[in-house]
Amino acid sequence: MKVDNRVSCRELFKKLNILPLHSQYILSTQLFVVNNIHEFTINSDVHSTRTRHRSDLHPPLTRLTKYKKGVYYSGIKIFNYLPQNIKNLSWNVKKFKPTLKRFLLVGSFYTLEEYFD
Repeated sequence: MKVDNRVSCRELFKKLNILPLHSQYILSTQLFVVNNIHEFTINSDVHSTRTRHRSDLHPPLTRLTKYKKGVYYSGIKIFNYLPQNIKNLSWNVKKFKPTLKRFLLVGSFYTLEEYFD
């Protein structure tokens, strides 16, 4: 791209349609979640109260840091932070994947903390 080596790559990633490493991780974990959605529990299955988070995935209770860093638990946490319009497409992988990728390209997240904020 012939830019100075001190220039941030964030805009270059967007221009070239390349996901930064953490954005690629988010995409991969969410594809795992959507492809295995039957393995996860939804909040509405746990309690009958109609809350705004009833369509979120229910995270299991755990104290082990090793488990919390695993793909199952982190996939739930990342999924629950997705915008509602993307969550609603989770039943259709063909629509979910490009929509999520567009969202991640616009955000161009360098860290998971940046994504959660």
